[in-house]
Amino acid sequence: MTRLTLRLDFANGSQIGPGKIRLLEAIAATGSIAAAGRSMGMSYRRAWLLVDQINRAFTQPAVTGQTGGSGGGGTALTDWGRELVALYREVETESRATNAAALARLEGMLGTGPIQIDEV
Repeated sequence: MTRLTLRLDFANGSQIGPGKIRLLEAIAATGSIAAAGRSMGMSYRRAWLLVDQINRAFTQPAVTGQTGGSGGGGTALTDWGRELVALYREVETESRATNAAALARLEGMLGTGPIQIDEV
């Protein structure tokens, strides 16, 4: 089945797409950048760099650290981070609904196998 994947390219040069959004969702679920990264098969450093990009892209951070206590520290989405995820998912859902007929038509035009390019 054909799927629609969105990457938003902002005027300030920042981008956000399905990978960064999944990372934010994983942080919300795990309370940890490291655990979120592991769940997605990426290193802590890669996950941290992506979070840093997200936080720098907007006027408010999407992710914040939580100070430790008896259970230790962690990471959480800010209210803005939760709103960012919700807005992205809304745009994604509406785009799929709006383009469903065109996507189905494109799907029907597909050949039966992968395209092979003959070597010259």
